[in-house]
Amino acid sequence: MEADRPKNDCEELLQTLPRQKNWDGRMLCQYQHSWFPVKYFRRILSAKNNFKAHETDIILATMPKAGTTWLKALIFSIVNRHLYNSSLNESPLLSSNSHDLVPFLELDIYRVDENPDLESIPFPRILATHVPYRVLPNSIKESGCKIIYMCRNPLDQFVSHRHFLLQNRLEPEEEPLSVDEACEMYCNGVHPFGPFWDHVLGFWNASLEKPDTILFLKYEN
Repeated sequence: MEADRPKNDCEELLQTLPRQKNWDGRMLCQYQHSWFPVKYFRRILSAKNNFKAHETDIILATMPKAGTTWLKALIFSIVNRHLYNSSLNESPLLSSNSHDLVPFLELDIYRVDENPDLESIPFPRILATHVPYRVLPNSIKESGCKIIYMCRNPLDQFVSHRHFLLQNRLEPEEEPLSVDEACEMYCNGVHPFGPFWDHVLGFWNASLEKPDTILFLKYEN
């Protein structure tokens, strides 16, 4: 029964949170001033409460569709260059998606288990997240591990993310929100892992406070 307690606590919390339908028909909930897909909320909370960061970890943080795939491939290549320097043909990136090589905390690692065993992931661990800085597990902020944040022009991020969500919506026959309606929601901060500017400013300010551990990158550069 104790094992079910965190899940029950999460469900109780979820029932109290404001909700709004996203552009693709899926539900969002508002937690700590940010909006998250209801589908991922339990995983986000599990990661926040249970993840134990190591000082050698490298955390890649982005908004969705903000250069995440490219950033994962780049950092994976840099960190593992000593393993494949003599034979680039052996690089896992030639046969595997970078999302498989660099898993998301909230989308992958905590997908099933509330407190998964992460010992099988070799050090230094490269992990990814979409959550804003204030919702990161405290262990990430306090461990001294490295954080690399990638931001993208908000117009490009909005267009790319909306297109992706509409391609993968649950009810294809249901008429999606118009571009104008979706854009208004976006500007009001109601979109997955938004508001956009809160997300960007959270990591920007943190990078100014901790320049030795947090690197802030711009997709366009």
